[in-house]
Amino acid sequence: MFHLQKATQVTTNDELDRLAELYLYPPRPSSGPGAAAPFVRANMVSSIDGAVTYDGKSGGLGGPGDKAVFRVLRGLADIILVGAGTATTEGYGRPQPDEALAAHRESLGQAPAPALALVSRSLSIPPDFEPVSDPNTVILTCTSAPADRRRALLDAGATLLDCGDDTVSTPAILERCADRGWSRVLCEGGPSLLGSLVAADALDELCLTTSPHLVGGNAGRIVAAGGSGSADGSAVLRALRPASIITDDDGFVFTRWLRHGRSSTQ
Repeated sequence: MFHLQKATQVTTNDELDRLAELYLYPPRPSSGPGAAAPFVRANMVSSIDGAVTYDGKSGGLGGPGDKAVFRVLRGLADIILVGAGTATTEGYGRPQPDEALAAHRESLGQAPAPALALVSRSLSIPPDFEPVSDPNTVILTCTSAPADRRRALLDAGATLLDCGDDTVSTPAILERCADRGWSRVLCEGGPSLLGSLVAADALDELCLTTSPHLVGGNAGRIVAAGGSGSADGSAVLRALRPASIITDDDGFVFTRWLRHGRSSTQ
């Protein structure tokens, strides 16, 4: 065991550039079984006592440092993967180009802004929800989704991709991402979607912000049973290793956890 002590100022006036260097996705292998597979990163926030929301939203747990990390992680991703319920609750909009990170994206041959994938088995998404009609948004669903909701979303200009028959399959999601060249995947939750990735052993990296607050109540955890890999809600045990731990003057702690066998850029 050892103490963590302040040794290096990670961010200064060029905060976003330094964070972008810290959080760069690792290079893809040129050959082998992992060459075509997307790298799946999740970004979540929780309180000290493990609550994933305050007053029903995760935004209530954030701070300036968390917002900076959130911005950088989006700026490095090819695709933002999020549960439709989380997106509507948190009031998602269309991902926009970030001028401060444009050079990073251009150097990697990425589009100006990440695409957005809304995951929904039930298609209970309002057709007038802002991202629905955006050409850079896809809705990942299953063939058994209600036909009337499917039609309403299609009429609103949505792009729907089926990823299974009765459930939205995690392997099918990743196949869709690979087919479209989205090799850098950023999952922003919610807990059920993250639970699907964990259950399917598809999560490569977890970026976790610990908010310096106690919440109490009955808020859930960052990972919940759900989706294709854990239909019975059974627990799984996935070992991760710490890749970086940083903090700020507001008391937030920002950690990166990598699955064993995955490399860090640092």
